[in-house]
Amino acid sequence: MSLRILPSIERIDSAQWNALVGPEAPFLRHEFLAALEHHGAVGGESGWYPRYLVLEEYGGVKGALPMFLKAHSFGEFVFDWAWADAYERLGRPYYPKLVIAVPYTPVTGPRILCADAAGADLLVEAALRHAATAGVSSLHCLFPRPEERTLLERHGLLGRTGCQFHWYNCEYSDFDAFLARFSTRHRKNVRSERRQVAEQGVEIEAVRGGAADPALWDCFHRFYLNTFEKKGNHAPLSRGFFREIGAILGDGSLLILARHGGEYVAGALFYLGGDTLYGRHWGSSGNYRQLHFELCYYAAIDYCIEHGLRRFEAGAQGEYKVRRGFEPTPTHSLHWIADAGFRAAISDFLAREERAMENYLHEMRGQLPFRRPG
Repeated sequence: MSLRILPSIERIDSAQWNALVGPEAPFLRHEFLAALEHHGAVGGESGWYPRYLVLEEYGGVKGALPMFLKAHSFGEFVFDWAWADAYERLGRPYYPKLVIAVPYTPVTGPRILCADAAGADLLVEAALRHAATAGVSSLHCLFPRPEERTLLERHGLLGRTGCQFHWYNCEYSDFDAFLARFSTRHRKNVRSERRQVAEQGVEIEAVRGGAADPALWDCFHRFYLNTFEKKGNHAPLSRGFFREIGAILGDGSLLILARHGGEYVAGALFYLGGDTLYGRHWGSSGNYRQLHFELCYYAAIDYCIEHGLRRFEAGAQGEYKVRRGFEPTPTHSLHWIADAGFRAAISDFLAREERAMENYLHEMRGQLPFRRPG
């Protein structure tokens, strides 16, 4: 066996990489990561620099970690800005750091790409050795699966719990069957929001990525840019990226679009993996009442029910999702800190944050709109 760190996903055979990933993790597919590189979202001046850690045996890829050297904390969705500030107040540079993650993608999925337990241990040990010798402040694994959290904690990384809001399909026959679980007040609110969209003359259309032509992807990209511009943020994904993803992933992507007066006025982008729908980006060219909820949540739930998908992950944050039937779901991250004193302080903080997060998850579950038993 041998271990190598490679500066590009293009240095790894796509079929061997995808065999490690499997069909349920669309954002880890070779094609997705390559598109990020092709269009400057990774590499260049992006602040995301690939350091793919690869375990090879007899010339084949046996395991890998999607690792990146980071010059900032943008695009991670596990927030450590306060850690960076405190670290630098100690007179130590927090950046660069290393992350094991998928850029710009707060989706739980495999991070230690190795079916063999001994190989997984080798990969984690190699990542920690690299972090210790590369002069970085820290190593972070973002949104791993729960079993990977256990493995990483065994290697000394500090665990952190977050929260997202996911929708689960209880074999609903249609959207009304889903709403039948709601209390009367919450059911009326959802129906009112959907009705307002229809009363504005807005029509909803779902288009699988394989059927979307380049002009439609360009249209969606304009909506995507509008969202970032409204918030004063930099949009990392280019028009070319969306065109490439649409062409390569095909029906692994989904656009849910809104028309008004014969013109597209808004759109939301989703990806499919196994039995799960992932909501990623949305935007609009105008102001339409409740349209965000319709495109990003309700129409997507319709799609999940119609196509038998078991779960819908609608992205990071958004407590307003709870009263629309999205359940609070724990997420995970793991952290290795080079400085022993700072590591002790972070460990103390995380223990206190863990208790607060348990209380938060309990509180959010209490706000779900479902009728109480009995």
